Amino acid sequence: MPRKIAIISLGCSRNVVDSEKILADYRRRGYELCSSDKAQTILLNTCAFTKEAKQESIDCLLDLIDLKNKGKIKKIFVYGCLAERYARELKINFKEVDGFFGIADFKKQFDRNARITPKHSAYIKISEGCANFCSYCAIPAIKGPLKSRDVSSILKEVEFLEKDGVRELNVVGQDITLFGQDKSGLAPKSIRCFSRCEPLVALLKKILESSDIPWIRLLYLNPLRVSDELLSLMSENSRICPYLDVPLQHANDRILELMNRAIDKKTIFSLINKIRNFLPESALRTTFIVGFPSETDREFQELLDFVKSVSFDRCGAFQFSAEENTRAYSFKNKVKQEIVEERYDRLMALQKTISERLLKKEVGKVLDVLIDENRQKTDGVVIGRTAKDAPEVDGVVYLKSKKPLKRGALVCAKITDNYEYDLCGEVV
Repeated sequence: MPRKIAIISLGCSRNVVDSEKILADYRRRGYELCSSDKAQTILLNTCAFTKEAKQESIDCLLDLIDLKNKGKIKKIFVYGCLAERYARELKINFKEVDGFFGIADFKKQFDRNARITPKHSAYIKISEGCANFCSYCAIPAIKGPLKSRDVSSILKEVEFLEKDGVRELNVVGQDITLFGQDKSGLAPKSIRCFSRCEPLVALLKKILESSDIPWIRLLYLNPLRVSDELLSLMSENSRICPYLDVPLQHANDRILELMNRAIDKKTIFSLINKIRNFLPESALRTTFIVGFPSETDREFQELLDFVKSVSFDRCGAFQFSAEENTRAYSFKNKVKQEIVEERYDRLMALQKTISERLLKKEVGKVLDVLIDENRQKTDGVVIGRTAKDAPEVDGVVYLKSKKPLKRGALVCAKITDNYEYDLCGEVV
């Protein structure tokens, strides 16, 4: 096989970690990583979480096949969720592809990653699969039951990442509050009954003790298990970013029950109040699903009223996607697509006004900013993020600086202005 390879990684941050593991395996076998325009072989790591994600994966694959037919690349190998979920169909319909590899083909632990994220920021995946069994989610069918990594393996990777220059460690998993619960001896469907996350807290304490990485960010905390112990640890350790990514999915009790979320609106409100009592300066991020089967106008309005009353710092949304091998796939009373899109637009328009109002309160403050990109020679600015902004999904800070700044620098910046989702400032 041609020895120059490149990878295209689609989907979530968990896929980024998988892509790094794939590349690490190829590197050990003597292959050379290069940019896509110079590669002889392209590896495509796909996503199949929603119909939009599946379409993006197929479109990208078609583009690669076109390049192969034109003689610009020689080999195509497809990895990930799409290949895991639709292996038979893909092999029949895309004979130009040289190989399909699902999830199980590269689940083994690797000694180290090949990095495709910026040198100063990295994702570390602490678990695979899930035990929540939400009615709309295909992840358990694609990736299987919850499987937590060994703590020793995680700490070894943290050590490597710190030596490699990482200053922001983003801890990811399908639901990191489930970490370690699969080692309890309970059946997979009983694991979700846990209301605490002691194994995650214990792991974070070991990461804090064994490293000096200044920013540790927690991505995807299930609302069922955001415990007092976790919030106390965050409040006592400034190195854990004051940022809580807690997907709620809806605010109406009937819809939450249909989603099999095992939580109600009253409990959600109590959790939000608890978070803000423990961490009053934290940023609260969430996501919602709009257009769930049988969602009424009144129930959607309840969601809008809830978002308005809570004022989330960061908020995203998905349009409901009916996925095979999920309970919601066969639910009756599907919402018309034009209504789903209209509801999505209304929710996002509301969040835009909330975000702009909240960011306006940051003007005049001096904040720590992690530099992601230097555009001083072209645009006269450097681009960074506060501890309240996760890479790729949240806003940025556009900074003016009298001195050149490198990626990974942590600087103090005075915020001078704001947009709907981003901030402006100057280095002090």
